[in-house]
Amino acid sequence: MKFVKTDIKDLLVIEPNVFGDNRGWFSESYNYDIFIQNGIDNVFIQDNHSFSKQKGILRGLHFQNNPKAQTKLVRCTKGRIWDVAVDLRKSSPTYLNWFGIELTEENHKMLLVPKGFAHGFITLEDNCEVQYKVDSIYDKPSDRSIMYNDPEIGISWPKMEIVLSDKDKYAPLLKDSDVNFL
Repeated sequence: MKFVKTDIKDLLVIEPNVFGDNRGWFSESYNYDIFIQNGIDNVFIQDNHSFSKQKGILRGLHFQNNPKAQTKLVRCTKGRIWDVAVDLRKSSPTYLNWFGIELTEENHKMLLVPKGFAHGFITLEDNCEVQYKVDSIYDKPSDRSIMYNDPEIGISWPKMEIVLSDKDKYAPLLKDSDVNFL
């Protein structure tokens, strides 16, 4: 397993080893001991799995405020997505910087999104499945969203027609949010 640092502190791309032969392939997507050896001591306690039936479905930008903030380990297990994380930690030197990466069923890459980040993705093809681990249970009172195209953040999303949930369509701008990450 390879742990690749990004330009944003604590945000990592993880590339698992994939062993293939004529039958298919095998990959270890998570190993607590290997993560500990690489300085990641999160204990993941919930797995989530989403299905998006068409290209252009955008989910995000989502996060949970403190004290119920979540670290996420995100991977695409079917199809292709453009996955994005935004640093919302006000004291961070990379505050409001964002990082985007294509996660696919073929490249097996994962994104470790630490507490203090917003997260979102857009499907690049029909019938996408995304699975992610979190280290804190979903907490509705802490659940927050920020508008995916907030000009203060300036994410470069792939150009396509998008489909949003009402939650994401009416999400506030960052300046109107009560984000509480220091």
